[in-house]
Amino acid sequence: MRPPTASLVVLLLVVAALTVIGLGGIPTAGIPQAVLNEEQQIAADTAQSLRTAIDTEASTVRRTASAYPATSTSTPVTTLKALASARKAVLGSVLLDRHTGTLLAAGGRTVPLAGVDAARTASGAVPPRLVTSGGSPQLLYFAGVTLPAEQEDPDQDYQTPNRPERQWLLVVSEALPSLTAYGDGRTAEVLDASGTALATAVHGNASPAADNSSLSAAAARAAHGSGAHTDASGSLLGAAAGSRRTVAGWAQVASTTGPGDTDHLGLVVLTSHAVPATTTTPDYSRFALEAAGALAGVALLLGLALYFSVQRPLLRLYLSAGRLARGATQDWPTAAAELSRPVPVHGFGELARIGRALDSLRRQLTGESGPQEFPARRGPGYRAFAVVGLLVVGCWAVPMIFLLNRADTATAVPAPVLAAQQARTEIATNRIRQSLDQSYTDLSTAAAGLPGRSRAAQTEVLQHTLADHRQYRSLYLLDRSGGITLRVGGTPLRTRVHVPDGGGITTVNTSGRIPAIAAYTQVRAVKGKSKAAGVVLFGEIDVKALNSILPMPKLGSVWVTDAHEKVLAASVGYEAFQSLPDPGLTRLARSTQSAPGTAGTATSAVHLTSSGPSVDAAAPLAQSGPTARLGWHVVTAEPAAALQIPAVQAEQRTMLAGILALAVGAACLGWLHVVVVRPLRAVATLVERLAGGDRRTVLHPVNHDEIGSVTRSLELIRQALAERDRAARSGHAAGPMRSLRENTLQR
Repeated sequence: MRPPTASLVVLLLVVAALTVIGLGGIPTAGIPQAVLNEEQQIAADTAQSLRTAIDTEASTVRRTASAYPATSTSTPVTTLKALASARKAVLGSVLLDRHTGTLLAAGGRTVPLAGVDAARTASGAVPPRLVTSGGSPQLLYFAGVTLPAEQEDPDQDYQTPNRPERQWLLVVSEALPSLTAYGDGRTAEVLDASGTALATAVHGNASPAADNSSLSAAAARAAHGSGAHTDASGSLLGAAAGSRRTVAGWAQVASTTGPGDTDHLGLVVLTSHAVPATTTTPDYSRFALEAAGALAGVALLLGLALYFSVQRPLLRLYLSAGRLARGATQDWPTAAAELSRPVPVHGFGELARIGRALDSLRRQLTGESGPQEFPARRGPGYRAFAVVGLLVVGCWAVPMIFLLNRADTATAVPAPVLAAQQARTEIATNRIRQSLDQSYTDLSTAAAGLPGRSRAAQTEVLQHTLADHRQYRSLYLLDRSGGITLRVGGTPLRTRVHVPDGGGITTVNTSGRIPAIAAYTQVRAVKGKSKAAGVVLFGEIDVKALNSILPMPKLGSVWVTDAHEKVLAASVGYEAFQSLPDPGLTRLARSTQSAPGTAGTATSAVHLTSSGPSVDAAAPLAQSGPTARLGWHVVTAEPAAALQIPAVQAEQRTMLAGILALAVGAACLGWLHVVVVRPLRAVATLVERLAGGDRRTVLHPVNHDEIGSVTRSLELIRQALAERDRAARSGHAAGPMRSLRENTLQR
């Protein structure tokens, strides 16, 4: 009896303490933590975009150099012109001898080569380097160029050994990738290791914060203290100006998966935004104390009720049953003293029934009365008492779960958090657009190498393209009728047979298990040379590659939809061409007005779902480029429960306290029912049958506790009564107690 009662009281008091700690620890003044977290994520997203741009450019320079068709007669000037002149982003370029570092050729602006040791770059990929030239920051990209060895001249009269292959080092200088600030009123900066701003971008009415220099220095120190080769990020609070305060986020431009091209640059992205400071917020400390006090009162009330109504009566019944058992197994003079006192009836329900039946058995042992029948209809028992106890706990828990501290959907989410979700959705949209644009650019490069070549050479070009660009799952050429004339890679998923004009991104199926997104471009014809195997080159993009770039930390679920709001790709599980999971998301996507031919604008809203408020945003995929005519959208949804918003935190912790209290009450009272109430009901039925004259049913104790001891005592009483009845039937009524005691000792 004691363990479930003590556990109920102690655990309810623990829940009361957790209620005070949980609700009392919610910050209710100044800038919500959710705003700081969102600014940190925006900085991290911007840093990742910058990192991706640098990594892509470094890979492009290396790939261009490795694909250059050098010959033994290639000169440094012609090689440099072929590698760098066609690239608009290149500011200047040089070609160095990789063994001696001698300058072989130069083009464009002067490339700052201070500290560049060409001999040490003979093996492995060289990461970009940040330099300053003319007061402006630049990035140096490196790539090796290998030329075949010069062959022997067969016309010479004497033989000379073949010269070894030549190793050149291409160095190109480019400006930092363009930086974009997302969200109205936000400023974005790229800082070097010392905190000096290298590039700045503003959006809308943004203006640099008054304490911008101190924020830059603090961000540089924080990034430096986080260690190298990490993608660390954080948030900072700036100075207040009137009712607004600057919130800043910083993030390292470093690889997320180990050593990368940007790890040694020491770049840090700093974003800042002035947000209104919260001045009037509810204080949950008083509510926490009141709720905890009420639960403590419920715990003590139930503990006292169980003690006085169940535990103490059960202990007294246990003593009374033991006394009767001793009286039934001892000699008459001693037994008379034990059996002469009536059995007190304590409590109600099953304990009262057992007490009355025990007193009837006492009278039968003393010969005062015979068997007694008990009424079958009885009043409420301890099972009803346990249910009432659970209802008492529920009276505290149910309002906590369903009624108190409910977050208002319209006002719970601060406006800066909603704006940040929209800004991050635009960042995700830009990332997806860049990926699709790059796929189109890569396909166009491959298509430029097809005209004028044999079918075998065209197949080789496509195979190299497929090997170099993992985002493609299949490359194929179409003729004028839409038939596939040349294919490399997997089986095409296309079901739409069409030969489009121009180039861009499109879908090539409208149903099926996997959405098929493809880049396409025209294959130009060259006069006087063999025709290409087809007129349009298609590259089906692996949807897994597209899905892999959608997840972003703390952005929630991300979907890419077509013009009809059907899902093409997502960061969560989905079926091809299914509708968005919530009608509110569909309406939000349509409200961007991103129909084909229109620019469209990003938008955001808070929707109430079955799991609570959700912070949602949508943006058109592109306003220009290969995807501009599609009318696709990017939609995101983040549950407000995942954000550190005070109103939502209060709702969550209030519900959690109610659930814990209800679970504790149900568990402990259920435990009490199993170990006390149910055995008591069984014992009450058996003792009433025994008092009614049933001497055949053997009473087996099941539990080793008070109820088990009562059962053992009842079994001794049953044996004594059965012995007396047998003695009476055999005519030996004298001394039944003595013979019963002797039989008990023999057993």
